[in-house]
Amino acid sequence: MKLYEEVLYFIAGHRRGWAFSSSDLMKKFTRQEADSTLSDLAEKGKIRRVYRGIYDYPKYSDFLEQELSPDIDQVARAIARKFNWRIEISGDSALNMLGLSTQIEGKHVYLSDGPNRNYDILGTTLQFKRSILKNIGFKHKESSLIVQALKALGKERITTDVISKIRKHINPGMYNKIMKDTQSSTVWIYETIKQICREI
Repeated sequence: MKLYEEVLYFIAGHRRGWAFSSSDLMKKFTRQEADSTLSDLAEKGKIRRVYRGIYDYPKYSDFLEQELSPDIDQVARAIARKFNWRIEISGDSALNMLGLSTQIEGKHVYLSDGPNRNYDILGTTLQFKRSILKNIGFKHKESSLIVQALKALGKERITTDVISKIRKHINPGMYNKIMKDTQSSTVWIYETIKQICREI
């Protein structure tokens, strides 16, 4: 198999929507092989360059007949891996991702143990704010997403409608993993997560 095909096969194995940098290919390819091949793949439209050194394997809408916007969470995690930062989604951004905020999302904010940075991702602002990370011990990103959203809402604003909206954004296959992952959370948050993740 040619290098070009090997790299594309590796990327495709992560499925559409995956964002990455050449650092994510270092276990299989040299830096030079990765950089040159990613550049070729981007030029041929097989992958998309969303920022300098950051690419994605874009999803495509048959209905709209065009590539969809980058998955900002995937891009944030690709940047974090590249620079070896630990990150955690902010409460406001978590609310937006879970459909719990009516505010138009023009900026996605992540807390980070790295420096303060802003990125323009094809017209969308991705901001990293240096902060003390309290929920970084979660194994699954869905766990952090739910906990941050619940914290931002507050106990008094948790309703059956909120629980239903969050559930729509979570794959049922993740329920048990999230329950196990968040056991050390504040009691009211964990009780809410149990309601979100219960089988209907």
